[in-house]
Amino acid sequence: MAADLFVDHVNGYTLDSAGKLQRFEAMLVEQGRVVATGSHADLAQRSGGAQVLDGKGRTLIPGLIDAHGHVMGLGIALRQADLTATKSLADALAAVKTYAAAHVDMAWVEGRGWNQAIWKLGRFPTARELDGVVADRPVWLERVDGHAGWANSAAIKLAGIDANTKDPAGGRIERDAAGKPSGVFVDAAMELITAKIPAMTAAEAEKALDAALAEMAKNGLTGAHDAGIDADTVALFKRYADAHKLSARIYALIGGTGKDFDRLAVDGPLTGYGGGFLDVRAVKLYADGALGSRGAALLAPYSDDAHNKGLLFHKPDELTAMIAKAIGKGYQVGVHAIGDAANREVLDSFAAVYKTQGGKDLRNRIEHAQIVAPEDIPRFRELNLIASMQPTHATSDMNMAEDRLGKQRMQGAYAWRTFLRQGTVVAGGSDFPVESPNPFYGLYSAVTRQDHDGRPPGGWYPQQALTLTEALRAFTLDAAYAGHAEKTLGTLEPGKCADFLLIDRDIFAGKPAQIWSTVVLETWVGGRRVYARGAD
Repeated sequence: MAADLFVDHVNGYTLDSAGKLQRFEAMLVEQGRVVATGSHADLAQRSGGAQVLDGKGRTLIPGLIDAHGHVMGLGIALRQADLTATKSLADALAAVKTYAAAHVDMAWVEGRGWNQAIWKLGRFPTARELDGVVADRPVWLERVDGHAGWANSAAIKLAGIDANTKDPAGGRIERDAAGKPSGVFVDAAMELITAKIPAMTAAEAEKALDAALAEMAKNGLTGAHDAGIDADTVALFKRYADAHKLSARIYALIGGTGKDFDRLAVDGPLTGYGGGFLDVRAVKLYADGALGSRGAALLAPYSDDAHNKGLLFHKPDELTAMIAKAIGKGYQVGVHAIGDAANREVLDSFAAVYKTQGGKDLRNRIEHAQIVAPEDIPRFRELNLIASMQPTHATSDMNMAEDRLGKQRMQGAYAWRTFLRQGTVVAGGSDFPVESPNPFYGLYSAVTRQDHDGRPPGGWYPQQALTLTEALRAFTLDAAYAGHAEKTLGTLEPGKCADFLLIDRDIFAGKPAQIWSTVVLETWVGGRRVYARGAD
């Protein structure tokens, strides 16, 4: 076959279809697809008049796929107050004050990334504390996990929330001793505030998507599974695909089975749109909240909150009905489940649907599968469910997870190797912008189970760590499999899409402690360069 791109002099790595690591020095690409990989001597004579990309000995790996992120959420977060690096309540308040002063034209001050566990606050922050830095307009700040929000008094007043406002199903309003809202809203209660925030304009949405795509390319993401989007976002993605402006392949999960699903499902799943840049063939549902805000649904009470088992978002028959509706239309289903009670409910619902109408072959998924009762783990295999997991969640949560769960429940928590050992596909992701979109952070966490300072020594519950080859597979071949795309994506085998990265180090030859520091030099999608370091 002819070639229009000859990638030469590289320290190339790829997996084969069996997940085994292969090496190469050169690669031929034709019309965005890999023709061959091999030695310089073998491929140079076949390169003809192809454009030459001289790798100069740099390391080349397949493009990385994030199996669970939020594309528009990332773009929006990049334009809001970033609280992820704050180490204390005082840090957060100072950051909000600075941001508000720099954006006096904004009707609302918005941000995300706070984490009271890292602050060692021992409680949630309050509206009164936020009023001390911004009192003249509403403020809304989402917690790092996206499952709680912190409002100032202006936002609470605008939303009409007071001591008489009841907690919505699947949500909780944090209250003071007098029963008044204290400032934090958990899970479904967040909508009481967010419903009052003006919707983005079309121009703002495009700016957010542009920012997200640029950030993804910079970090080496050639694809992402967008976990829970609406019909307007699908329309935006289609416009970008039509204009050849998507620089990453998006596999979209429709948020819920309501009106947007009904509208989008009229013609059935959308596959291969825009030359293979957009698929809309899955649905995202929620079973519970998050561990950090104690919204994850547990079988027994929290070890550090004896009267709280978290929040199940739906009754079992309701969840089963939603799964059945999506599967009945031919859509894969991914259900957010963090706590062991939520995971059990989801497992039961999938089992019930399979009995009545099938759907086991759709590669259904549990998103996060974070805390699972050990006796329930084999059911993932029995029900042919993918474990869509985020390695950085473990290293972010290790400061509080054992406090929330106790040692006994940690046996089934963040249990990547246990899932792999039984043959369950583990698709790797980050849940960006909850975590950084940098996939090398995920590879590092998967291999070391340590923070970036190398703590704790030897890793946190290291028996669940992955090898680097296994971790790479989670972010390439198995993420592709989770999106029904393993025949075209995930490796650099002949016939597959030429999605690849040039990076600044050999991650397989270096020390694991250096993986997170990897810098992406170039990102290529379909044989087209979409990012070059120094050119942004």
